[in-house]
Amino acid sequence: MSTLIDSAPGYRAGHTLPLRVEAVRQLKRRRTMVMAGVLAALPLVLIVAFAIGGSPDGGENGRITLMDTATASAANFAATCLFASAGFLLVVPVALFHGDTVASEANWSSLRYLLAAPVPRTRLLWSKLAVALGFSAAAMVLLPLVALAAGTIAYGWGPLKLPTGGSLATAETLPRLALVVAFIFLSQLVTAGLAFWLSTKTDAPLGAVGGAVGLTIVGNVLDAVTALGSWRDVLPAHWQFAWIDALQPQLEWSGMVKGASVSVAYALVLFALAFRNFARKDIVS
Repeated sequence: MSTLIDSAPGYRAGHTLPLRVEAVRQLKRRRTMVMAGVLAALPLVLIVAFAIGGSPDGGENGRITLMDTATASAANFAATCLFASAGFLLVVPVALFHGDTVASEANWSSLRYLLAAPVPRTRLLWSKLAVALGFSAAAMVLLPLVALAAGTIAYGWGPLKLPTGGSLATAETLPRLALVVAFIFLSQLVTAGLAFWLSTKTDAPLGAVGGAVGLTIVGNVLDAVTALGSWRDVLPAHWQFAWIDALQPQLEWSGMVKGASVSVAYALVLFALAFRNFARKDIVS
């Protein structure tokens, strides 16, 4: 059957399920709009919280943290929003966009019709993975952009005040924040891989999304077990806040390079497992 399809006049496997079509389909989903609204609302919620509770003026024992500098400038506020959300909130859209890809089609009993269009299995997965990665990256960018805009109105624009003392020049602020966002995106690839792999294993979207979030939380719990010692270095969660090194007078790369390497390695294995599983899967839904 596939031979007849491949030889059909005008048929091009690479032209099936264009990225634009898949992106529009995903953009119109209600969960996409809800997730965008939640991410855009977080900076506004924090501004209201600081207005009600007062501006932070120093940590315990005189130790200054990133949260204590939140209202120093728009850049500080954006960094604080990233710090507050990187551990969990930003995990959710990544798990949602990747775990809801294949599983949702199976849940709606539309997956077999997509493949009968005919869309090759590999092409279908690549299209869905590319769009999911794009939407996840957009989620990572949306939060700091809204935070910068809202922070500029609330606290004004200025240099990034560093918790360790001193500040970054205004010209360095945006490149450093962009580096932070890029690292957070790379560190979330493990969750993306888990959700995408689980999405090819189950017909329940919530199972894939919840499983990825749950395993990510387990990783965080294991990283908190100091008795594991150097074994924690192979846990992606161990490096999730290595981007703090980008907010130092002298940019330190070692932690971010190690964290990105661990995350990308896990993600590549999980993505490969997803493609392997889907290629052999009996599609009945």
